[in-house]
Amino acid sequence: MKRILLLALPIALMSACNNTPSTAQGDATPAADTAAPAAPAAAAAAVDAGQLGANHWVLDNAVDSAGKRIDALFVRADKPVTLNFAGDRLSVDNTCNRMGGGYTLAGSEITVSRMASTMMACADQALMALDQAVGSRLEGTLKIDQLDASTLRLTSAAGDVLSFRGEPTAETRYGGPGETVFLEVDAQTRPCPHPLIPDKQCLQVREVHYDDKGLEQGKRGEFSNFYDAIEGYTHEDGVRNVLRVKRYAVKNPPADAPSQAYVLDMVVGSETVKK
Repeated sequence: MKRILLLALPIALMSACNNTPSTAQGDATPAADTAAPAAPAAAAAAVDAGQLGANHWVLDNAVDSAGKRIDALFVRADKPVTLNFAGDRLSVDNTCNRMGGGYTLAGSEITVSRMASTMMACADQALMALDQAVGSRLEGTLKIDQLDASTLRLTSAAGDVLSFRGEPTAETRYGGPGETVFLEVDAQTRPCPHPLIPDKQCLQVREVHYDDKGLEQGKRGEFSNFYDAIEGYTHEDGVRNVLRVKRYAVKNPPADAPSQAYVLDMVVGSETVKK
């Protein structure tokens, strides 16, 4: 059975969040004095945007205006709802469908536009309902009650309080954006020599090249031992995958550690291979 899905690469749009301070004018106060406080306010908004994008935000707790836990948001105990901010876009992971929309910042408030999602059906009805439960609480304007390196707390207009813990993104951990590469992972691992790990099994990997329209370029080479790990990827014997990954340079790695790190972005295509 073979199922292949090739996706054109979206280009991440980077935009800045602008706050235009209002200037009050009066007879007793010179115009220059009223304009002076505007610079710190604008700088604070920029810092907030950077802090949002520095982490994946994992939902830790959610209560309604009466202080009751919102159980509808916690139907996947092993995969909590997670927010990701990139540029002026917000995406949501670990719902039934992938969800996303634009957002803007103004002072201590964040406004999220109507969110779009994929249209996959989930057999679990509680999981199906999760999309609506998340969207209804994130869309619109929310107050940012707390934002620091480890905590994000949002309050909706209805009084729901959503608390998230921060987990640094790969860009934060490795100090910059990674290089996007495509790797084909063969269906079976193979024994590979390693001085510190007896009987080590390696993924069999080769690189795949696409143009900006998603069309494959050139001929694929031979599979070879892949000694590194791919963060976020779990290999299943008998399934060959094409992965889109981010490759990061590791600064000052130990002598016995790899100089590059690989983080899964998405599975582009899969094929079940018979032995």
